Amino acid sequence: KSVCLSASLSARTEPIGGTLQYGYNLAIMNAPTTFIQTFINETFLERWDVQLEDYQVTLVWTVIVSIFSLGGLMGALIAGPMTIRFGRKNCLLLNNVFLMTAALFAVSSRASRSFEMIIISRFLVGISAGVSMNVQPMYFGESAPKHLRGAISLSSAVFTAFGVVLGQVVGLREILGSEQCWQYLLASNAIPGLIQLVTLPWFPESPRYLLIDRGDKEACIKALRRLQGCSVQSCELDDILQEQAETKGLKPQTPWQLFTERAVRWQLVSIVITSSAMQLCGNDSIYFYASYVFKESGIPADKIQYVTIGTGACEFTACIVCVKRKGRRFMLMGGFILMTVWAIVFTVALCLEGYISWMPYLSMTCIFTYILSFGMGPAGVTGILPTEIFNQTARPAAYMIAGSMMWLNLFITGMIFPFLVSGLSAFCFVPFAVVCLLSALYVGLFLPETKGKSLSAISREFHKLNYKGQDGKRGSQTQAEYQLGEAPLSTTV
Repeated sequence: KSVCLSASLSARTEPIGGTLQYGYNLAIMNAPTTFIQTFINETFLERWDVQLEDYQVTLVWTVIVSIFSLGGLMGALIAGPMTIRFGRKNCLLLNNVFLMTAALFAVSSRASRSFEMIIISRFLVGISAGVSMNVQPMYFGESAPKHLRGAISLSSAVFTAFGVVLGQVVGLREILGSEQCWQYLLASNAIPGLIQLVTLPWFPESPRYLLIDRGDKEACIKALRRLQGCSVQSCELDDILQEQAETKGLKPQTPWQLFTERAVRWQLVSIVITSSAMQLCGNDSIYFYASYVFKESGIPADKIQYVTIGTGACEFTACIVCVKRKGRRFMLMGGFILMTVWAIVFTVALCLEGYISWMPYLSMTCIFTYILSFGMGPAGVTGILPTEIFNQTARPAAYMIAGSMMWLNLFITGMIFPFLVSGLSAFCFVPFAVVCLLSALYVGLFLPETKGKSLSAISREFHKLNYKGQDGKRGSQTQAEYQLGEAPLSTTV
């Protein structure tokens, strides 16, 4: 019962200042939209005696919203080098420098009469979210034992969804979503960061980082004892020692090296596709479209903010109750297939809204089921894949690539979604349905199952794809031994 006690506690507290920030900072920007746009117009009028046109205000507002994604992209790019230099835990602690600076800019923006400070704040908080979205799943994946790796890593997705719900609740007009308090709403992300700064130092560093990157076996065993709350299980230490032997003499790899290395070709393709599909599936875009559908369903405008909370609650609930006894392939493929079905139903409902009175309610139902399907699979599984299919030397670079694809596609989707709505109208979710269907096909055909398997076993399955038709012909012997897990253990337990 005491196995992974500390890891479980860490999984419940550390994400408060980690992946929660991503969901939270997405959600809190909805409530103050009108107030910040008014502030932008007033600032221009005071400074230059210029009254902005509506499209100009919208343009500045778009910059404020989209700069978060660009900050996240930068955070994903610097996360890899930071984890190598400072370690997983220290990287998460240092990441709060970006967050606290962002909160300071946000809370001071109104008094300073500077909308530029809001832009800087959103960029910095994007960097913080980009780092945490990469490092936190890596930290959990390296700290958890094989049989609990998925469940503990799932907490990252749970807290991301919880961040959305929390941001929607805090953004209510009765709390911080009013005209008088919007600057405090934008700065409220500092509170989860403070909680992380207080709690995370009490937890150990990643055992794999301590042994493989730093070569400190004693610190690794000590960390395992703290994580497990009991004596170290030999199978867990064996797994880390085996990975150490397989990566002996190898330096941390760069993203470019992964792109040019055939031995990890299909691993790389897998994380690029799944990370891109996370955003290109339109799940985040559907949050923005929810208000329109709720309005069409006859819900009063002053009540829509309360109903919208249900969209975040759907993903949060799905992440919690999702049955993780199923494998990664099953959850990913099942989630994407269900999302494809609901996107098609959603399209049909939108086409028939003018002919059948109850169709708007079907559209509203599709929103919830689409988000539920996303929470059942892609939301929880995608973040753990780089940990399971790449070794210690390649893992930081793999997370840099995965995070970059996620943030880049979030930016692209956010920018083109309004044009999809205006250009395709009722068919705006057809592209998302195509993305989900293609993603499900790829997972079903090419992604090996990783649940409960060692890195060596997973590598053997990918090796068949990477060197298909080569009749045993491989790259360098060192890389081949790493991939197949054939290197002998140099250290005994």
